[in-house]
Amino acid sequence: MQAVISQRIEQIRQWLVNNQLDALLIPHEDEYLGEYIPAHNERLLWATGFTGSAGMAVITRDKAAVFVDGRYVVQVRKQVPGDVFEYRHLIEEPPVQWAQDNLAAGSKVAIDARLHSGAWLTRTTESLAGALELVCIEQNPIEMLWHDRPAATLSNAKLMGLDFVGQSSADKRSEIAEKLTNLKAEAALLTQVDSIAWLLNVRGSDVPSLPVLLSTAIIHADASVDFYIDPARLPEEFASHVGDGVRIHQPDALETGLQALGGKQVLIDPATSNAWAGQTLHAAGANLIEAADPCLLPKAQKNSTEMAGMKACHIRDGVAVSKYLAWVDAQVAAGNLLDEGTLSDKLWQFRIQDTSCTDVSFDTISAAGSNAAMCHYNHLNQPEPSVLEMDNVYLVDSGGQYPDGTTDITRTIAIGQPGDEVKHTFTLVLKGHIALASARFPKGTTGSQLDALARQHLWANGFDYDHGTGHGVGHFLSVHEGPQRIAKNYNPTALLPGMVLSNEPGYYRADAFGIRIENLELIVEVETQGDMTVMGFESLTRAPIDRRLIDLSLLNDVELAWLNNYHHTVFTVISPSLEGDELAWLAQATAPLKR
Repeated sequence: MQAVISQRIEQIRQWLVNNQLDALLIPHEDEYLGEYIPAHNERLLWATGFTGSAGMAVITRDKAAVFVDGRYVVQVRKQVPGDVFEYRHLIEEPPVQWAQDNLAAGSKVAIDARLHSGAWLTRTTESLAGALELVCIEQNPIEMLWHDRPAATLSNAKLMGLDFVGQSSADKRSEIAEKLTNLKAEAALLTQVDSIAWLLNVRGSDVPSLPVLLSTAIIHADASVDFYIDPARLPEEFASHVGDGVRIHQPDALETGLQALGGKQVLIDPATSNAWAGQTLHAAGANLIEAADPCLLPKAQKNSTEMAGMKACHIRDGVAVSKYLAWVDAQVAAGNLLDEGTLSDKLWQFRIQDTSCTDVSFDTISAAGSNAAMCHYNHLNQPEPSVLEMDNVYLVDSGGQYPDGTTDITRTIAIGQPGDEVKHTFTLVLKGHIALASARFPKGTTGSQLDALARQHLWANGFDYDHGTGHGVGHFLSVHEGPQRIAKNYNPTALLPGMVLSNEPGYYRADAFGIRIENLELIVEVETQGDMTVMGFESLTRAPIDRRLIDLSLLNDVELAWLNNYHHTVFTVISPSLEGDELAWLAQATAPLKR
C-alpha cells in the first residue's frame, strides 16, 4: 500500500506542475459537508490511506503532510506512510498554517470549493491575504486519477408516512416558507441531506449509518421546492406523498438552478453549504442572506409522533442491548474472553432480531481494557482487535437506526473484579450523569450552561473528560444532530421541548481504562409550583447501568433513589420481552441497591 500511496502523491505533484500550482488541499469532507462520507467520496483515504472521520492533507511539489486531531494520532502513524507524509496535529498546527510555513509567499494553493464550507473559504482567504493565493479548481485531480473509484451507492427513496413522522411535507414546507418570508428571503439553498430528508419525509441508504439520499434542494418562499435527484430513485407515489409544488431535476442541473436565482434574495448557510454553491449564486447576481439552515430547529424539535417513536424504539433497542449484556456476562463467567470485533458483531446480531432495525447509527465503539481510554476507539482500525481483560472494564458505545427513531447508548461493563479506582471514578461519572438527568432549567437555557452539572463531581476530585457532554440526536436521521449541544464551549441555541440530547459524561485513564455512561434524554416541560416555564430531561434509554461498578458510599440518597427508579423502569418495560436466563439476568441487573 505504501508504494501505491507514494505513486498517487507523485501523480498529484505532476498535476501541480502541469497546472502551475504549488500545493493541493485535500479535506476529508465531500460536497455535502456531512459527518459521514460514502466510499466513492473518500478522497483523503485514496490519497493517504487514512480511514479516520476527520482530517486533511496538504500536498506540495516536494512535501506532504497529513493532519489529524487527538483521536487519531496513533492510528495515522499505522495507516499513512511516514516516508511520504509528515504527521501534524489538525488543531495545534492547522493545515493552512503549515502551507504558509512551507511555501514561498505568493504560492498558489489549489482547493476544490465543493469540499469546503463557504465560511471556511471566507475565513481562510482573509487569513492568507498577501501570503498565499487560494485557487478554486474546476476539476479535482483525485477524480481524474482515481481509476478504480467505487460507484456511488444510490438507493431508492423510502417514503415516510405520517404514522412515523407526524407532519406532512406540505405543512413543513409552509412552515419553512414562512421563516423565509420573515427573513425577507425569496429562496433558501438546502445542502444538508438530513434537512432534505426531514423536509420531504423521505429516507434512503446512500450513506453508511445515515438513512438519507444524496441530493440538494432549493425551497422558495411560496413553499415550492426544486429537488435535485435522479427521478428514477423516486417511487411513483412520491408526487402524492409530498403534495403539489415539488419539482424534480437531475443532480447535474443544480448549477443552472442556482444561476436562475440571479437577482433574488437567497438564504444560504455558510457553515453547512459548500463554497462552490455560494460562488455560483454570487456570480449569478443573487443577493445572499447568510443565516442558519432554516430546517435545523424545527427538525431538532420532535413532534408528538416522533417523540412516541423515539420512546418505542428505545424499548426495543433496550431489549437488544440487555440481551447482549446478559450474553457478555455469561461468556466471561464461562471463561471466554472474546475479542472486540466478535463482541461488536454479536451486538449487531441481537439488534437485528428486531426486523425494523435498518443499520447501526454509527460504527460501534467496542473497547476492551486500556482501549476504552481512547474515547473514539475503533477496533477496525487496529492491526487486530484486543480481547477482554480480566479485572478491568469493557466499554461499548453503539446505536441503531429504526423507522421510528435513532438510538445511541454507552455502557461500561465490569469484567471480573475491577479495582477500587475504577469503581471510584465510575461512581463520579454516574453522579454527574444523574445530576444532568435530574436538572431543572428555565426557558432560554443553553446546553453550555448545564455542562458543569455533569462534570462537577469529577472536577471536585481533580478529573475531567475531553469531549462534549451531549449532542443532539435525529429522528431516524443523524445520530449527531444540531444545533443544540451540551459542552463547555458556548452554544447559543436554547434547549427546547422535543429536542433529544445525549447525556454522556466519562473518564479516561490513558493506558489503563475508560468509563462512559450514556443515555439519550428528551427535553420535556416540568410542572412546578412556580410561575415560569421549567424544563427537564426524560431518559429514553432502557438498559441497566452496571451496579457492580458502583461505590455505594459515594451516592447520596437522592442519587440512589434515581438509580433504583431508573432500573425499576427498565425492568418494567423490558422484562415482557425476555425469558429464562435473560430475564433472570435482568432481574438481578436492575434489583434495587440498598445501603
